[in-house]
Amino acid sequence: MSRIGKKPIAVPKGVNVTVHADAVEVKGPKGTLRQRVPAGVKFEVKGAEILATTERPDPGLSKFHGLARSLVANAVAGVTGGFKRELDIVGVGYRAEVKGKQVVFALGYSHPVVFDIPAGIDVAVDKQTHLTVTGVDRQLVGQVAANIRGLRKPDPYKQKGVRYTGEVLKKKVGKTGA
Repeated sequence: MSRIGKKPIAVPKGVNVTVHADAVEVKGPKGTLRQRVPAGVKFEVKGAEILATTERPDPGLSKFHGLARSLVANAVAGVTGGFKRELDIVGVGYRAEVKGKQVVFALGYSHPVVFDIPAGIDVAVDKQTHLTVTGVDRQLVGQVAANIRGLRKPDPYKQKGVRYTGEVLKKKVGKTGA
């Protein structure tokens, strides 16, 4: 049995949980998420807690047991508080601005880079160099932040590019002209 899978998930007030055969649907003040559940793992709601159990005592199911419990716990946390990733744009002339459902970046290329914001995600730009990606789905927030970072990965030599806030880069020393 998985140690993580055994932990109950606390359900806050204002959150409704519906268990289906292949998914768990969570409704809360910030939105609705439907999390698919791997075969062999079942969920049940007891009072203000959700419990995950395996259908049979198979050692191969323990990895899915913990995974499914973590995914449902993330869904509960997402509909109550949401998730957030912050990015910084570093470089002379590098900036971003939101235009409707798109973010337009100036990242040192010969053309502006246009990034479409997916449904369920909000992107806020502060001071043209600080982005905040927020949403209900943890996986989608992380993927959108990774896609934005991939537009101009941080350069190890000049330290320019798009990076996560607080990310520490190892600076490489360039060639010397000796």
